[in-house]
Amino acid sequence: MISPRLLPALGLVLLFAPLASAAESAATPEARLAALGLALPAVNVPIANYVPAVRTGNLIFLAGHIPRDAAGKVVAGKVGRDATEQQANAAARQTALALLATLKKEIGDLARVKRIVRVGGFVNAVDDFKAQPQVINGCSDLLVQIFGERGKHARAALGVASLPLGAVVEIEMIVEVD
Repeated sequence: MISPRLLPALGLVLLFAPLASAAESAATPEARLAALGLALPAVNVPIANYVPAVRTGNLIFLAGHIPRDAAGKVVAGKVGRDATEQQANAAARQTALALLATLKKEIGDLARVKRIVRVGGFVNAVDDFKAQPQVINGCSDLLVQIFGERGKHARAALGVASLPLGAVVEIEMIVEVD
């Protein structure tokens, strides 16, 4: 039997408990991806002399990834001229999926992620564009949706004059794993 002294506390917890979405209530990162209707893309082969991921201790350093559409074509353009802030945000979200695909290939199971430590985002934009953080939020927001508190990270969001293959964004990531 529950003690009458606990009822007010339980009532407050029940009264103020937020309603969880299907993605938030899913047990694993991969189940959260599925609940959001998302799938990880195929891992792309590097286009230069580097590896997509390096592990040192319990940290995985993921090389810069660029967004690709469903056909594998690079999402290219300059924000403020060829792409809107919203289109670039969607490209950053797609890039997050590519990063997670590489991470899964490296560690086998996304449930092994202890923390997304840092995200570095580069936005190919016109000189006077100032919304780089809002663009890279496409990546950051998805990581928090997938990993919850473990997905909150330190971040840099920078504007650049150009990126490889004309990509609209490039994002790198550091992840702590068990």
